[in-house]
Amino acid sequence: MLIRSTWTLTVSEPALLPRAYHLELVKELHRRLELEVGTETVPSVTFSGIQGFCQVSQDFQTFTPDEFYTLSLSGLQENAAKAIASLNLSPSLEFLGAKFDIINREDEITSYEQLYTELVANEPEPIRRFDLKFTTPTAFAQGSTHLALPVVNLMFRSWLERWNHFAPVYLGSDELIAYLNQAVLLKHHKIQTRSHQLPRGYVNGFVGQVTLQIPYRTDSLLANVANLLIQYSQYSGTGIKTRLGMGQTNINLDNTGNHQ
Repeated sequence: MLIRSTWTLTVSEPALLPRAYHLELVKELHRRLELEVGTETVPSVTFSGIQGFCQVSQDFQTFTPDEFYTLSLSGLQENAAKAIASLNLSPSLEFLGAKFDIINREDEITSYEQLYTELVANEPEPIRRFDLKFTTPTAFAQGSTHLALPVVNLMFRSWLERWNHFAPVYLGSDELIAYLNQAVLLKHHKIQTRSHQLPRGYVNGFVGQVTLQIPYRTDSLLANVANLLIQYSQYSGTGIKTRLGMGQTNINLDNTGNHQ
C-alpha cells in the first residue's frame, strides 16, 4: 500500500512559528501515528511541512488568516500507509502554540504492484516528457556536503533506492541508473536555491520546475521504468531529509505527453 494524504489548513489568527518548526511537527505527527522518528535507514514516511505563503523573518515565519496552506504525509510501506490512512487531524492541528484548522483532506492511494502493472507490465505507450515541480528544498548527499541541483542520475538513484527498499518488485541498481542517466535528458529547468532550516543550522536545496525528456530512440521498456520511478517520486519525495520536509515532488500531468 502507498498513500499520499494532503490536508488543507487555515488559521483564524496569525500563527508565529520558528523556522525550524518542522522537527516538532514531525514528532507530533509521528506520535499520533504511533510510529518512531529517525530509526529507519530509509524513511517510510515523507512529510511536506506546511506549504503556502507566509511572512519570513530571520528566525520565525508567520502564517496569516487570508491564506490556504497544505500539509502532506506519504506512507511508503504498509504500516506507515495504514497509520496515515487512519490518522484524524480534524478539527484542528495544534503545536508550539499555533492552531491550524483542517478544512479538507485528499487521499491518493495505490500500491507498488498496481503502479508496476499499469506503468510497466501492461506495456503502455511510453510517456516521453515529464514536468516536475519541487515544492520544498531538494538536495542530494555528496560525501560530507550537499548538492542543490537537479542532476538526472541523482534523482533516479534517490527514487530507485526507495523503490527497491520497500517494493516487492526489484527494478535493478547501478546498471539501471547508468541506462537511465543516458536515456533521460534534463531538457530545461527554472529553479532557485532555498534554505531549509533545521534545529542546528540549515541545508540549501533547490525548488522550482524541471522538465525531463526521453528521446524516441530510447527503448520503450526503459522509458516506462523511468515513468514508473517519476510517478513514484510523488510519494517518496526526492533526495535527502524527506522525513523532515525536504524533497517534495509533484508532477504536472496536464503537460505530460508524448511530444518532443
